[in-house]
Amino acid sequence: MVENEVVRVVFQATKSRGEVSGLLLRPENAKSLFVFAHGAGAGMQNRFMDAMSLNLARDGIASFRYHFPYMEGGSKRPDPKPILLATVRAAVREASHRASGLQIIAGGKSMGGRMTSMAASEEPLEGVKGLVFLGFPLHPAGKPSTERAEHLSGVGVPMLFLQGTRDALADLGLLKPICTGLGSLATLHVVDGADHSFHMPKKSGRDDQAVLAELARVIREFAEQL
Repeated sequence: MVENEVVRVVFQATKSRGEVSGLLLRPENAKSLFVFAHGAGAGMQNRFMDAMSLNLARDGIASFRYHFPYMEGGSKRPDPKPILLATVRAAVREASHRASGLQIIAGGKSMGGRMTSMAASEEPLEGVKGLVFLGFPLHPAGKPSTERAEHLSGVGVPMLFLQGTRDALADLGLLKPICTGLGSLATLHVVDGADHSFHMPKKSGRDDQAVLAELARVIREFAEQL
């Protein structure tokens, strides 16, 4: 059973930037909890985050979405990296406290996933068994490079990369060798035709909802193997 009602949470992100909001959705059959960070340009209640959280719940995965301080304050400019990383850690602690008994995985959409991986590479995230990246932003659009992945070798838990073949922020020709180099810790799942937001072109014959259901299923299977 999936309860569509979410619990609004307020927690301390950092001492300097104060409190931020979070949203907890925990279905009755949940076995895992996904600490789910948003991307750079849209907050925790954008269409993708809402729909993805519901699809995860249908597959028995609870979610804890949260804002970074800049988004909580209505700014469009991301916080400095130390504040983003501290917020990831605070969110993991808060989620673990509120959903005790569930296996914890963490990550997020685009920048949110990257910040989670950077936090985990500097120091393990307490209780987190695996990381999930929904569109890992390997490089800026039109500027293929691999520098943003250099820290991944310092992550000590399994990582799931969910990427579309039309993702302008992740050249698969660069990302696939990175995942291969990470060995058994990295799993890459490619969605043919999807862009960075996992939107599908009409000619593909698939709609976005089908893709989100696929992503939720793959995340559930990843969590079950941890």
